Formats: sequence, structure tokens, C-alpha cells
Amino acid sequence: MKKIICLFCALVLLLAAGCGDAPEKEAAQEQTTVHVAVAASLEKVFEQQLLPMFTKKHPEIKIQGVYDASGKLQAQIENGLAADLFISAANKQMQALDKKGYMESASVKPLLENKLVLIVPVKNDGFIKEFKDIAKAKHPAIGDPASVPAGQYAHEALSSLGLWQQVEGKASLGTNVTQVLNWVGEGSADAGLVYATDAALIKDKVTVVAETPQGTLKKPVIYPIGILKKAPQPEAAKELAAFLQTDEAMQVFEKYGFARVKK
Repeated sequence: MKKIICLFCALVLLLAAGCGDAPEKEAAQEQTTVHVAVAASLEKVFEQQLLPMFTKKHPEIKIQGVYDASGKLQAQIENGLAADLFISAANKQMQALDKKGYMESASVKPLLENKLVLIVPVKNDGFIKEFKDIAKAKHPAIGDPASVPAGQYAHEALSSLGLWQQVEGKASLGTNVTQVLNWVGEGSADAGLVYATDAALIKDKVTVVAETPQGTLKKPVIYPIGILKKAPQPEAAKELAAFLQTDEAMQVFEKYGFARVKK
């Protein structure tokens, strides 16, 4: 009789354990993955701060990010990248996708503002003292204007100052702004144009000489955000987009050097 009772108790415990696991397994199965295509200059603030904050609030949502030059991300989206959310480092790429019908137009909004700055290695001989001195650099570096928004802004600013032809022939063109930052940081380039937020990431390796002179850019450096029309997970993408526009998220962006868009 005791054996029967023991076997019955063991069976009850096994069933209870199985039932206890079921909700966990079900929750894991129900986890939604949101794919985001994000400008390379946002990678650190996203991976280090914002995405962990968001997933703590929404454990049912997993985020997978692709970080690269905005022009490259635009091309990937046009070639079938199954992304839910796109954040560009310039309006140009977002507007192009919107006009071609890739974006939910009502979701496209300005998210952040940044600045383009001239940087040099910390150990430099001091002959570059102001923005226009980039023309004196032997090995300047900028993002490729064909695909990198920072490069497009650089081209616009240098053209406005009449310096583009002097810089173009000797400039190394980075595939994204992070590459330009690293070239200057390691000393293979003696000057470069990057975003202020990027320069802040390696203050021990680069020095900011000057911001882009006033009037050389027609419009401020704006980062827009938008949900794709064919987003596989549109509702979860809306949750993430809403979070990134909260005061809580903006305070984190500001810690990394970004600014709120002036209204």
C-alpha cells in the first residue's frame, strides 16, 4: 500500500513539474523578434543602454539590430531586408524609401539631432586649428558621400566653403562614419569629419577641432525614425518606436551626445 501511495505522489509531482514548465515554454514560443535597421552611429547607445532597457520592460519582445551606413541600409531594405523599423542618420534615405512606398508614412518622424565636427588624432602637430584647415591635411578622411550621410554632410559643408576639390583628391572614403572615426583614432588619417557623438566615444584618441561652420549646411543633421510598410512585426515595432521617443529614452540619447529635435 505504501508503495502505491509513493508512486501516486511521485506521479503528482511529475505532473505538477510539467505544468510548471508549460507557461515558460509557452512564453518562450510566444516571444516576438523585431528587426531594426539603424545608422551605425547609434549602435553603442542602442546596444549598451536602450535595447536592454526596452527588453526589460518588454521581455516578450526580442530585438535584433543591423547597424551600417544609412545608404547601405536603404539599399538592403530595397533588396528585401525583412526589417520592422528603420532609423537613418539623414532625411535623404528615409524620404527615398517613403517615396518608393517602403515606409508607413504616418510613422516617419524626426527622432534626434546631431552635429558634424572636424577631428584630429590626440597626438598631432597642431597645424589643423579650425574647420577650413582640413584642406591642409595630408590624409583626410570622410564618409563616402555616395552612401554615408556624414559624408554627404561633409561634401555639402566643404563645397559651401569652396574646399571640396582640395579635399576630394586625397581623402579616404569610409564605408560608414565609424570607420572614419577609427582611422583618425589610430592615426592613419590626420583629420576627419564625423558626428559629435562619435568623437565623444573615443575622447582619449581624438580631439574635436571645430563644429561645421554655421550656414554651410542647409539643414541640421536629423535622424528620422519610421516603421516599414511590410514590417513582419508592426505592433511590436510600434512599441519600440514609442519607447525611443519617450523622455526616458531621450535622456539616454543626450548622455551619448545626441540632442532633441528643436520644434
